[in-house]
Amino acid sequence: MQKTIVWFRRDLRLTDHPALRKAVDNGKVLPVFILDTANTRPLGGATKWWLHHSLASLAKSIEDRGAKLHFYAGDPLKIIPELCEKHDISHVYWGRQYFPDTIKRDTQLKADLQNADVEVESFNTSLLREPWEIAPKSGPFYKVFTPFWGACLESFKQETPNLPKSAPSQIDGLSADSADLAKLDLLPTKPNWAKGFTEHWEIGEDAALKRFRAFAEDRIYKYNNQRDLPAVDGTSKLSPHLHFGEISPRQVYHEVADEMGTDKGLDTYMKEIGWREFGYHLIYHIEDFATKPWKEQFENFTWDHDDAAFKRWQQGQTGYPIVDAGMRQLWQTGWMHNRVRMIVASFLIKDLFIHWKEGEEWFWDTLVDADLANNVAGWQWVAGSGADASPYFRVFNPITQGEKFDPKGQYIREFVPELKDLPNDLIHKPWEAKNSDLLLAGIELGKDYPKPMVDHSKARKEALDRYNAIKDQ
Repeated sequence: MQKTIVWFRRDLRLTDHPALRKAVDNGKVLPVFILDTANTRPLGGATKWWLHHSLASLAKSIEDRGAKLHFYAGDPLKIIPELCEKHDISHVYWGRQYFPDTIKRDTQLKADLQNADVEVESFNTSLLREPWEIAPKSGPFYKVFTPFWGACLESFKQETPNLPKSAPSQIDGLSADSADLAKLDLLPTKPNWAKGFTEHWEIGEDAALKRFRAFAEDRIYKYNNQRDLPAVDGTSKLSPHLHFGEISPRQVYHEVADEMGTDKGLDTYMKEIGWREFGYHLIYHIEDFATKPWKEQFENFTWDHDDAAFKRWQQGQTGYPIVDAGMRQLWQTGWMHNRVRMIVASFLIKDLFIHWKEGEEWFWDTLVDADLANNVAGWQWVAGSGADASPYFRVFNPITQGEKFDPKGQYIREFVPELKDLPNDLIHKPWEAKNSDLLLAGIELGKDYPKPMVDHSKARKEALDRYNAIKDQ
């Protein structure tokens, strides 16, 4: 009888899991999760918090089907071959990942296992299309989103993404010595800075499907009108579930496929799924995309190194209410509304002149959906240095952005409560309030809430001057 290791990675579910399904259909299964301590980029704190709870949910689902999820920490290049030898494993299956370091490691592991007469197979468990499956007629890969997504949609007409298979009802499991989940030390303790996260999230495969179906029942049809309003529950908040693979994009696609092309809100939402695919497309084809600007002239951009300014941005103490609301939402919930992500990123890059990598690394540590491909793609988009990037001269005005997308100040009042008693016309620019207005609101600028740390109009001019110095290089 075939004995197979199924190595769970960013596919922490049982439904639509082709590696697990094939292993279950062919014999006994050793389900494994490895906390990769050999990875050159350790997981961020918020990611680890979510991962702990996601693994606990997955372990319970596997246990309910008669098997056990085994936990390890270390280098997969060592752990998996040792497990194969010790337990007479004949096959190893895993879901593919698309980052340069991971591809290199997986290629080496596959060769090592095959040399030991272990059969290896990898599967697409996280994308609608593999990065190499969507290619332009000229050039190696798409560098602009719109034709990329158009090509994806056309490919779906020719061959629809695989229909998700249901979770197995039983798993004939193998047993091995392994650590308890708690031994992976994923949860913060002293201090437990994530204690407020639990009121905002349900985690695991069942929670992911529940969240998506609630969104798809109604809000998806309003998505194009509500997605930019941070005070409105207008988005799916599915990003962490997709990142950890608690739900697959194929499941999302097949839930709505029959209505694609008939509703603007639904189509706009599916474009966001397409942007996720595009991020993986870029990071697969551009080897140093995670570490360097894709547009080489940005290597010569003049950045400032200001630890005090960066700390004020991190803590939501910039003096610009929409920026501060976003940064505080991030710290309190592990998530930030997408429109506000663009605003706070633009402020860091184009008002404070701090390198996008510093912001990307902070998001990596604090977002529960800290996906390398999409995090980097988003920051490079705002910086103007990536593929299909927003032009650098597009500088988000934090005042007008707040007035447009949070006109009544509801989002600001939730996350910057010291401003809650200011009227709507002043809440986005409290420095323009009269002393009488501030007194009525119980605010002393510079004490209860900071004065603006920079003059945006002057910073915008400086940003454009710095860009003009490198744009022709």
